[in-house]
Amino acid sequence: MASGLVVAGALAGAGSATADEVPAHQGGATAVLDGLKTFDTAYVHADGEKDDKVSAGLFEMNVDGGGKLKTYCIDIHNHTQDRAKYLETPWGQTSLGSNKDAGKILWILQHSFPQVNDLSQLAKAAGTGTLTDETAAAGTQVAIWRFSDHVDVTAADEQAEKLADWLEKSATVIAEPKASLTLDPVAVSGRSGERVGPVTVRTNAAQATVTPPADLASGVKVTDKAGKPVTTASDGDQLYFDVPAGSDEGTAALAIQAATSVPVGRAFAGVTKSQTQILAGSSESTVSASATATWAKQGAIPTATAEKNCAKGGVDITVGNKGDEAFTFQLDGKENTVEAGKTVTVTVPVAEDQAYDVTVTGPGGFSKTFKGVLDCKTTSSGTGGAGGTDTQTGGEPTPATATAGGSTSGGDDTNLAETGSSSATPMIAGIAIALVVVGGGAVVLLRRKGRTASE
Repeated sequence: MASGLVVAGALAGAGSATADEVPAHQGGATAVLDGLKTFDTAYVHADGEKDDKVSAGLFEMNVDGGGKLKTYCIDIHNHTQDRAKYLETPWGQTSLGSNKDAGKILWILQHSFPQVNDLSQLAKAAGTGTLTDETAAAGTQVAIWRFSDHVDVTAADEQAEKLADWLEKSATVIAEPKASLTLDPVAVSGRSGERVGPVTVRTNAAQATVTPPADLASGVKVTDKAGKPVTTASDGDQLYFDVPAGSDEGTAALAIQAATSVPVGRAFAGVTKSQTQILAGSSESTVSASATATWAKQGAIPTATAEKNCAKGGVDITVGNKGDEAFTFQLDGKENTVEAGKTVTVTVPVAEDQAYDVTVTGPGGFSKTFKGVLDCKTTSSGTGGAGGTDTQTGGEPTPATATAGGSTSGGDDTNLAETGSSSATPMIAGIAIALVVVGGGAVVLLRRKGRTASE
């Protein structure tokens, strides 16, 4: 399924014993919304109120680094922001995490348009009349909304409505697909003279190419458990930062990049408040992940990571300490201590739909800032329209902020089934080749001290 995977390292020199660059993304594709491209009309019904007319169909996203995605909305009550940035996100960090019907949405995606791009075959299976790309997309979106938002919604087109009914009745629960690319964990720490790690690679790419650090004089290498420098890696392989004995306290980061198809059913959440999406099809696209390492000769050696916790309505801040002394930190106005060799997780409450800006501070200039927005529910606060749905009709011009049915800009019938290809592939390959050629040049020496990192 996949082409090459590139792992590049970035080193920071001596400074406080902190990893002052925390990965902003847990891994996978990063993309920018390009509007609703293949769609028809649907109606959202609410008791005692006028039906809302919405545009229902496939959105398109442009992947950072190359590639295109097709997505459906799983968040009808919220807006889509024009040109919003999206990150591939685990179900548990979106509204899907608490939705018992989430697996049925994946079944719909696998058995309808565009994964089934033979519309005569789809029409036969569903018992409908003739389907077009637009009505097939609308029928699929309507069926998805019935499970993602549990709303009373129907397609305007008769055949699209028949398709939606068949998909709804036929759907069964399927498990969440795995991420296209992640590293686990995203932050590690240890003492100078040790191999710090492991960081486990999880990807559907066939092979990973590892680029050694540029600052060869530092002596820090990316290796396997036995200390052998890594030149290739694949799913399940473990990476370590081999830090020479006597090295002053410091940090290093590795970034992984691959060209692969993102699995259908992966959720995409906005970096800012924007309607959550679910993947319906992917060209070969650029995916990436990163992890950091921290080391010191002695004392506390802390790490800090953040993860949205939709079940508790907040953000989990996890602070670890692989040193030989306790580490005391301040978070959310309170003091906490993590003993040597232990981890502590603190959930910082965040209101639904609200942006968060959470900072962890500690001795020696330790400071980590995590930013994002908590978007765990499908009912937005403060939206208007029937049943809380704020809609844009197909006949209205596209505003700066598109709404429940999405932007009605453009028309593009390109089918991006999961195994499809993209014109971006040569560019991705070129990037990978360039990184291999320059070798250490892809890795830069960073001198960061007391700098705040953001998620």
